[in-house]
Amino acid sequence: MLTRERARALVDSASFQRVVVTVILVNAVTLGLETSDRLSGTWLHVADRLALAVFVVELALRLYAAGWRFFRDPWSVFDALVVGVALVPATGSLSVLRTLRVLRLLRLVSVVPSLRRVVAGLLAAVPGMASVAGLLTLVIFVAGVLATGLFGPIAPGYFGDLDTTLFTLFQVMTGEGWPDVARSVMAVQPAAWIFFVVYILVSSFAVLNLFIAVVVSGMADQVTDDLVETGQRNADAQASSDATILAEVRALREEVASLRRVTRGR
Repeated sequence: MLTRERARALVDSASFQRVVVTVILVNAVTLGLETSDRLSGTWLHVADRLALAVFVVELALRLYAAGWRFFRDPWSVFDALVVGVALVPATGSLSVLRTLRVLRLLRLVSVVPSLRRVVAGLLAAVPGMASVAGLLTLVIFVAGVLATGLFGPIAPGYFGDLDTTLFTLFQVMTGEGWPDVARSVMAVQPAAWIFFVVYILVSSFAVLNLFIAVVVSGMADQVTDDLVETGQRNADAQASSDATILAEVRALREEVASLRRVTRGR
C-alpha cells in the first residue's frame, strides 16, 4: 500500500518532476497540432486525454501526500484550477472552455523552479508597479488636458476631445506613428515639438523605465530570499548531521570506556 511518506517522496523526486514536464511539453505540441485542419485527428484527441489523465493522477498523488496542506500552497491550487477547467464538459454553452485547455501549459510555471521564481518576483513587484502606473496615469492625464487645449483646434482628429487625446498620447508613448502626429501639429505650430519631446522623455524614457527597475528589484529580492532559505536549510541539515555524528562519538566513547572497565576487572 502506498503510504503518505512514499507518495511524498515520489512526487518530490526529480524523476517524477521530469516526467510531468515532459508530459506538459508533449501536450503543448498536441494542442498546437490540433489547430491545423490537416493534422488534426483522433490520435491527437487521444494524446490530449492521456495527458489530462496523467495530470489528474499527479494531482491526486500530491493531494494524498500533502493532505489539507495541499490547499495552503498557492501553486498547488493554481495547478488544480488549471486541470479542473479541462475536466469541465466542453459541450453546448460551455464549448468555449475547450479552448482553455491551453492553460494547462502554464503548469510549467509551477513545475520549473526558475519560472516559479520569475513569477514570484513579478508578484512581489506588483505594489511598486501600481505606484508607477499611478504616476504614469497622472502624467498622461495632465499632458492630455494640455494637448486638448493647445492642439484641439489644429488637429481635431488627434486632439479633438479628451478621450481622443488620451488615446493619441498613449500611442505617442509607445512610439507608434508619433512623428506623423507631431508633424500634423507642427505644420501649424512649429514650436509644438517641445511638447512632444518633453512628453516622450518623461513618459517613455523616465516613467516606463521605472517599471523595469521595480521588476528587477522584485526579482532580486526574490533571489535573495531563495538563497537565504536555501542557506538556512543547508545549515539545518549540517547541524542535524553534526548532532548525529556527536551522538555516535559519545556512544563510541561510552563503549570504549565500558570495554576498559571490563578489561581492568579481569
